[in-house]
Amino acid sequence: MKFMKLGSKPDAFQADGDSRYVLSDLPSDIVVHVQDARFYLHKFPLLSKSSLLQKLIIEASQSGGGGGGGDDEVYLDGIPGGARAFEICAKFCYGMVVTLNAHNVVAARCAAEYLGMTEDVDKGNLVFKLEVFLASGVFRSWKDSITALQSTAALRPWSEELKLVARCTDAIAAKAAASPGSVVWSYTYNRKAASSEEIVEERRRCGVVPRDWWVEDLCELDVELYGRVMVAVKKSVGSRDVVVGEALRAYAARWLPENCLEEEEDGGSMAAYTNVLETIVWLLPKEDDDDDGSMSASRCCSCQFLLNLLKFSVAVGAGEPLREELMDRVARQLHEASARDLLVPARPPAQTIYDVELVEALVGRYMRRRNAGVGEDGLFLSGDLENEVEADESLLKLCKLVDAYLAEVAGDPNLQVSTFVSLATSMPEPARPSHDGLYTAIDVFLKVRPNLGKVEKRTISGLMDVKKLSKEACIHAAQNDRLPLRVVVQVLFFEQLRAAAPPPLSAGAGNVLELEDDDGWKNQALALTLPETLPPTPAALRRQLGSLKLAGEDGVGGGGDGRRLARSASIANQSSRLSLSSRSRRIFDRLWVGGKMVPGGEVVSKSSDTSGSSQSPRSSAVPPNKSSSRNRRYSVS
Repeated sequence: MKFMKLGSKPDAFQADGDSRYVLSDLPSDIVVHVQDARFYLHKFPLLSKSSLLQKLIIEASQSGGGGGGGDDEVYLDGIPGGARAFEICAKFCYGMVVTLNAHNVVAARCAAEYLGMTEDVDKGNLVFKLEVFLASGVFRSWKDSITALQSTAALRPWSEELKLVARCTDAIAAKAAASPGSVVWSYTYNRKAASSEEIVEERRRCGVVPRDWWVEDLCELDVELYGRVMVAVKKSVGSRDVVVGEALRAYAARWLPENCLEEEEDGGSMAAYTNVLETIVWLLPKEDDDDDGSMSASRCCSCQFLLNLLKFSVAVGAGEPLREELMDRVARQLHEASARDLLVPARPPAQTIYDVELVEALVGRYMRRRNAGVGEDGLFLSGDLENEVEADESLLKLCKLVDAYLAEVAGDPNLQVSTFVSLATSMPEPARPSHDGLYTAIDVFLKVRPNLGKVEKRTISGLMDVKKLSKEACIHAAQNDRLPLRVVVQVLFFEQLRAAAPPPLSAGAGNVLELEDDDGWKNQALALTLPETLPPTPAALRRQLGSLKLAGEDGVGGGGDGRRLARSASIANQSSRLSLSSRSRRIFDRLWVGGKMVPGGEVVSKSSDTSGSSQSPRSSAVPPNKSSSRNRRYSVS
């Protein structure tokens, strides 16, 4: 810290409680009252330096007012800086040694201006000397400029009128904009290892100054001064510079608590937090700042940081305009978030643990922005969303994010089926090439709700397309007792068909198999499309696939549920059947006999099979009774 010494005489000021006096052979002839302190001084040194004291002493002498010892009395209750600042000015008048530094120079400058200690009164007066020290010492030092700026808060309006706040701010901004290679002054940097997204990776190199070297020191400023400094910094370094975003993130981490919801805060604390939050949001780079394409505003602040601000705005009950601003910003880069980032705790009277409606609103804004023709880089799309999905990685990432978020919140027993379905269907179907994530969410949802009604189970399961499940997901689904029976059947059928017919199933041609239960409900989402062209081997498979049918509810050869299923396909892997659950094995036992589908679709009972185990020997196929009348259902696309 830089300092300057004024005067040459020894310091002769003494203190006795609230009284201060000068050790001298001459008795004092004036008492100066500064707030609660009394200074017993001499008129002549004061009259030669201060125009205000000249005026007040003359008035006191003319009025004849004196103290108990006959001294004139002067009152300076309005002096900025109080008794300490006046003592500096009084010592200067006596020529005593006084040490100036960044902590007291601003107060001394304001007090000297108040007392009129200018060049008009005496050459080389205190105001002149303080200005020299400010220009040549304080404003040239990084930390001294910050310290001096902090001291201006208690000295308003004098510090504002004398432009001390603006001059400190400009000095700080000029140094923050300097090239890191030219930084020779000291700075604070106590932060731990930075992530790859931060711009301080090079700080690990010996002797290299990181670009955000100035961020941590500014975090010590109060929110009002910080806002003024950052406005000047953004003008100097450019509002689109990523360092600005890092500075805002560091300031939020310094002043906004992480556990605001868990602690009981008083109204004053909440108001202070809201003020900090509003300032940070106000300082965020504007969305129209990236029109020139030099630096996107979204790159300055990560989506995770914006979501943390949004969480905090919900926690402190911030105003609607502030939340709307944050939601708009988050929606621009929602695909960059993680499922954990979206877990915003809900506020009463919401019944769910997390604010799912807020996430629905964010996804809706993202999709409306896309549908309006604006891409993630500000590029306009053609409007044909389905054709552009495959080439749009951001939308694919967002769909994975939605599925992962659904898996996180599906464990909340208060989450409604309609909410789950609404969020799951908010993404266009082409954006979900794999349904593994959606299946995970559905499985969690059903697991937490073992007593979910049949209709609700069908609704939830109908969101999933088994043709888009991976092999691992199909194996899990085939053993999942929580899924409706028809879903398990579809999974098993598709897996066997996929094993027998390696080429991918075409979506536009072939025979469609629909499952219909007793009440006539059809699961259109799980309908399987059979290819027109099948592999040449085995030859019997092509002939048998033409006879696919689902037995009616007439009870002929049926099981306990009055339904019979018959279908033809080649069994793919006998060993994989052994890992299925007992229910899945029973389904296979009813469909397959001796490695082949029963001709004509008869369900064959097995001898000595009382437990439903796949280890039991199976009887040979019974030839179909061609004369028997049975209802057959075919659906030909």
